[in-house]
Amino acid sequence: MGSVGLWSLVRFAHVAGAALWVGGQLALTLVVLPLARHLLDAGAKDRFTAAAGRRFGMLTGAVFLPVQLGTGWAMAWHKGVTWASLAEPGYGRTLATKLGLFVVVMAAAGGHGLAQAKGRGELARALAVVSLVGSLGIVVLATALPAT
Repeated sequence: MGSVGLWSLVRFAHVAGAALWVGGQLALTLVVLPLARHLLDAGAKDRFTAAAGRRFGMLTGAVFLPVQLGTGWAMAWHKGVTWASLAEPGYGRTLATKLGLFVVVMAAAGGHGLAQAKGRGELARALAVVSLVGSLGIVVLATALPAT
């Protein structure tokens, strides 16, 4: 077994950030929201879920996105990825698909926050589902990429 080097730490930060993002989405969806619906009256539930969503959104913008973008760019640079290589079969196309899905997920997550703030509950829920399913898709694609 080799030593833990810089690129192991960069990859760890990338994977840990993804785990926190997807895990946070799953925890909110499968644990926090159902409990809030069951244990709190409608007004308290709405205030609590709005506050939880805002906190998760702030952490996403302040921590998750910078870490994912920085470590993702660094690993792609280290691997020698170019714009042209993203069109090549195998690693390039898988990474390109992962990046495209990441853009969709971030747009859906941002749209979810806006829809929630404007009181458009049905649209907010639909965008939350798109974001969660897309995030799981990103994880699936990430498992197909070899370590850098």
